[in-house]
Parts: sequence; C-alpha cells; structure tokens
Amino acid sequence: MAPATARTVGVLALVVVVLIALGLGLYFWLRGHELTAPVPGQQRCVATASNHSVVIDLDQAHYTSIIVGLSVKRRLAPRAASIAMATVFQETGIRNLDHGDRDSVGLFQQRPSQGWGTAKQLQDPYYATGKFYDALVKIKNWETDDINDVAQKVQRSGYPEAYRDHEADARVLASTFTGHSPAGFSCLEREGNPGRPAALVKSIEKTFGKVSDQIEKKVITIDADSDALAWAYASHALANSKLYGVVLIKVSGQQWQTEVFNLPTWTGSTPALDSSRVEITVR
Repeated sequence: MAPATARTVGVLALVVVVLIALGLGLYFWLRGHELTAPVPGQQRCVATASNHSVVIDLDQAHYTSIIVGLSVKRRLAPRAASIAMATVFQETGIRNLDHGDRDSVGLFQQRPSQGWGTAKQLQDPYYATGKFYDALVKIKNWETDDINDVAQKVQRSGYPEAYRDHEADARVLASTFTGHSPAGFSCLEREGNPGRPAALVKSIEKTFGKVSDQIEKKVITIDADSDALAWAYASHALANSKLYGVVLIKVSGQQWQTEVFNLPTWTGSTPALDSSRVEITVR
C-alpha cells in the first residue's frame, strides 16, 4: 500500500472512531434525559409467580387486566381467572379477534349462533368475559375439578385437551393480577403517552367496581379493602400504562417506576404507604 493511501485509510479510520464516540456520547446523553426514541420490539410485560415467568405484550396485558379483574369484581376464587386465562390463551393467544372458526369471534371465540350474544357484543372484552364467567359458575365443581376439563365444559372445543398446555401460564397471570403474588408483574412501556388520571380511575371502576379514590393533579390515591385488592389495582394500572400514561406506582412499601430501556423492577419505597393504599402517578 502506498504511503498516501495508508495515510488516507488511517485518517478515515480515525474519523469513523470519532463519529462512533460522538454517537455513543449523544446516545447516552439522550438516554439520561429520557429523550431516546422508543423501540417497540422491546416493549413487553412479565408476570412472575412461584418461580415461573410469563411474557406478554402490552395488548395482551390490557385484555388480561380486564379478564382477571372481572373475576375479582365478582368475588370469584383466583381459580376462575386461571380457567379464563387458559381458555383465551388457547382460543386466541389473548387477542380480541373479529374472526374465527365459523362464526366465532372475540377473546374467547364465542359463537353468536350458539347464543353467546351478537358478534358486536362478543368483541367487547367486558361483555365476552362476563358471559364466560356466567357459564363457568354453572359448571358443577368448577372450583375443584381439572382446569382443562372445566374450560372444555364451557367452550365445547374440538380440541378438548388443548387448554392444559396453558395452565401454568394462566395460573401465573391469575395470581399476579388478582394481587396474590405482590410485585410479580412489570411492563416496559415506551410510548410516552400523556397522563389520563380520570380515565384510569374510570377503567379501574369499570373492571373492579366503585373505589375510594382521590385525584390531585397527576397523582391518584386509592384505598383498597384489602392488601390483595391494592395489588390488583396496581397490576391493572401497570398493564394499562400505555393507555393512561402511568409512570409511578406505590403500594405496600414497594414502588414501580417506568424506565426507558430496561424492564422496571419493583423496589422498596419510602415512606411506605399503608398496605392497602395505592398511589399512581401519571405523566
């Protein structure tokens, strides 16, 4: 290689190194100021209970919060939520579909022709879930019988053993969203949508029933009737952080705070709130 060519290559290499260094410096400066662009592929939620974790996306978390929350509103045992979640895992992958086998639609793939309701009603997750629980509680020994078998008696699927494959994941989601596995649920949400405190309270009340709440600017304070219910409210808010701009949740001496890059973890909070009080901060 000629000396001039070698010098040119050397200068270009130095320029590349400098540009990379500047780029990294800008990247970490933006990161420190929470100004980096979101990476949708990294957004996710993780539920953990009994040393088993389940990864779902933000839309699945939204529907899970409704399905499990309505079981709490009806004061059903967490097993009801486990059966419901095993069902939607198998039927739709926790998706609210506008199509399916024959005339099946919605989360549970219920059929208008079989008396579940109209196609429009069955695509309302609140209506569809309510109809599922209406049918579930009529099944003899649903509280104790095999989860797969109970789900099959409700759904009458052509794949009668398929719900069994999702039982472990369903139990984890039911446990975390009913509040029986505190600090077991977290989401990485990077949309940065504005806070909507009143709308969040409305969502919680639609799902769980009337709550004792106070909204002061961007902070919602809710006094729950039990520790488990406080965690259920927290999980609902967290699962819907994208919709309502949730950035901070405090409950029972623990807090969750949104992050830009990494899945947030629950950490100790001081001063600790009363165990049955939830404090939710939005953007």
